[in-house]
Amino acid sequence: MGKRIETAKKAIEAGKLYTLKEAVALSKDNAKAKFDETIELHVRLGIDTKKSDQQVRTNVVLPHGTGKTKRVGVIAKGEKAQEAQKAGADIVGGDDLVEEIVKGKMDFDVLVATPDTMRDLAKAAKVLGPRGLMPSPKAGTVTFEVAQTVKELKAGRIEFKADTYGIVHVPVGKASFDADKLFENAKAVLETINKVKPTTSKGVYVRTVSISSTMGPGVHVDTNKVSA
Repeated sequence: MGKRIETAKKAIEAGKLYTLKEAVALSKDNAKAKFDETIELHVRLGIDTKKSDQQVRTNVVLPHGTGKTKRVGVIAKGEKAQEAQKAGADIVGGDDLVEEIVKGKMDFDVLVATPDTMRDLAKAAKVLGPRGLMPSPKAGTVTFEVAQTVKELKAGRIEFKADTYGIVHVPVGKASFDADKLFENAKAVLETINKVKPTTSKGVYVRTVSISSTMGPGVHVDTNKVSA
């Protein structure tokens, strides 16, 4: 390992479980790369991802955003299109925008669509799907509440889901953020994860929690204190 990583690891006591606030502060302090590293939360859940009723996928509005402004695209018609524009959407359209997407032109980071446009948008599924940009009800991006959704996405709403190993990886801000803001963002994610616990999940739900910066070592969090 490089000297920077070795120095960072020495600041973390081996085998110790930290409080969430302590872990966030350590990760922030150990982010010494030449760029503004992302602080990430990693949560291993006690779920069986092979079962459809134990999938964990939802979204959360981070109180202090992610440090990156998302470009929001909206597929809507009539009044809903006007609402999206007033709410601050970066690009709004109907069939014309769908055709541009089919051709590969996608000037947005997230796409929102109203339910009545999904049939038209289906033709762009092969383009949007592989990039993870296809709107879906589970992600909260298929809705008639376009104005509210656009505002939330601009304010820092993010989607997350457990991977095939039952682990959730969520960015909670940048190393340049104040430690208290990072803590509040991480806390909001953990609270949301607890709220969407599958009813069929048995045993320990939140098994392990750790915090790390993009280039830094992980700091393990005491899950008992997180639950409290």
